[in-house]
Amino acid sequence: MKVLVTGSSGLIGSEAVRLLERAGHVVSGVDNNMRREFFGPAGDTTWVLERLRKTTRNFTHHTLDIRDREGVLDLFKQHKFDLIIHCAAQPSHDKAKDIPFTDFDVNAGGTLNLLESTRQTQAESVFIFMSTNKVYGDAPNEFPLKELPTRWDYEREEDYWGVSESCRIDQTLHSLFGASKTAADVMAQEYGRYFGMNVGIFRGGCLTGEHHSGVQLHGFLSYLVKVAKSGGKYSLLGYKGKQVRDQIHSEDVISAFLAFANNPRQGEVYNLGGGRGNSASILECISKIESQLGKKIQTEYVEENRKGDHICYMSDLRKFQSHFPQWNLKWSLDRIIDRMVHQVDS
Repeated sequence: MKVLVTGSSGLIGSEAVRLLERAGHVVSGVDNNMRREFFGPAGDTTWVLERLRKTTRNFTHHTLDIRDREGVLDLFKQHKFDLIIHCAAQPSHDKAKDIPFTDFDVNAGGTLNLLESTRQTQAESVFIFMSTNKVYGDAPNEFPLKELPTRWDYEREEDYWGVSESCRIDQTLHSLFGASKTAADVMAQEYGRYFGMNVGIFRGGCLTGEHHSGVQLHGFLSYLVKVAKSGGKYSLLGYKGKQVRDQIHSEDVISAFLAFANNPRQGEVYNLGGGRGNSASILECISKIESQLGKKIQTEYVEENRKGDHICYMSDLRKFQSHFPQWNLKWSLDRIIDRMVHQVDS
């Protein structure tokens, strides 16, 4: 199988390259290291690209900006791909407000360029779009919650498994990042449903792993581990540090993509995260990391939450699991943290 991965030096993109190439597929990657532009030297992914070049045989890198419409179309005219995994993005909830044009042009415009290039040249291929739970904006905050000693949790029994795909995506505060990804998300659905293309949309929770170039504005768990190991100070932003996220390892994300690619649907939407089993508050993650390191993490509390931030978010995985019952999570939260603590450099 010939595969194209955009954002191939990012967390999910590089994991896709690594796993698919190892499985014998021919992989092309598109990445122009915009993460450094977004987040400075700490976000530089050059080291990821060099690692991929050293450890793969059937991987070709293309330094291409997905905003370059003609360049993207030329790539698709020159190469035939059986599977396109689109992970390239401006990924930060907070950064978007400072670069609104860039954020929208990358997230919405870049996605449209890829979808239309696929339709024009290889409409039968499978197209997977890495969306985000931020398309729901702060609507999940309307779920009745209960405050526990170390976390917030859902109060109603019907919400126990988390946020489903039926949660509304309009009339809610998204952040500009959430809005640009919503535009791309809906456009990807439309290419699947209107044109009958094999398009899958995956609304990710907290995607993580030891290969993440985590920074303060993106990559919560990776950044927290880096702060802990370096002896720095971590800022808890609002909600008493009890806000909850569900962590999913990048390998489990790719296995979900492959399950879809083997039996694709047209314009289908799935929530994809760690679910209740891999959910934890910031306070609980800090406790787990402290236990692993054998030392305390310095923290400061700021009584100001991020705009549109989720208080408690867990991905309801039941729709995807009903469509693809062979898929399940291989990485527990404890295993994820153990790997990150022992492999992520400070």
